[in-house]
Amino acid sequence: MSKKAILLGASGLIGSCLLELLLASDRFSSVIIFVRKPLGLKNKKLTEVVTDFSELSKLKELINGDIVFSCLGSTKSKTPDLREYRRIDHDIPVTIAKYAEENHVAQFHLVSSLGANSNASNFYSKMKGETEDDIKKASISSIHIYQPSLLRGKRKEDRFLEKIALQITKVIDPLLVGSLKKYRSIEIEKVAQAMFNQSLKEQKGIYTYPSDQIKELV
Repeated sequence: MSKKAILLGASGLIGSCLLELLLASDRFSSVIIFVRKPLGLKNKKLTEVVTDFSELSKLKELINGDIVFSCLGSTKSKTPDLREYRRIDHDIPVTIAKYAEENHVAQFHLVSSLGANSNASNFYSKMKGETEDDIKKASISSIHIYQPSLLRGKRKEDRFLEKIALQITKVIDPLLVGSLKKYRSIEIEKVAQAMFNQSLKEQKGIYTYPSDQIKELV
């Protein structure tokens, strides 16, 4: 049976790859995306909702389908205001998860980050951990959390330090073995494909996939 998907973060690295998979698949009859500005895509299955997410309550009725995919995320360079940063990475997905629960959505898939931990002293890791913890509280029958490490993929913006890090990982990745394999960099396509694959399995429960396990789902 064809499914209805709701996608947050469709303009981002992982979200844009996932959107392509959803639109190309006959397993999904409808895809709703929430974006800050139109993406300019034409597809009969696609419904585009333009929003700045400032009034989330107005979106509640639209969080109605089979699966929610949350690929939202920002960076300090894009969002130096930590309150706004938290609103994007925590408040929006957590609120959408509550709406999904109230509207009886069966699955929620969240892109988090390796090292997410609500007890961490680091702002980013702590925030990601709190987001995970709060979404797990929702009474949604199937919750999947993906914790990718450093992402490999073509970015729209130029991130100098990240480029250097990616060059370093080419040397370091083969040396990370055993329990350290989860720290190897990962392609954005693999994260998107893993999310797509897991959404078709209809497993009940809460699942968390560190970066090395994400690769095994593809």
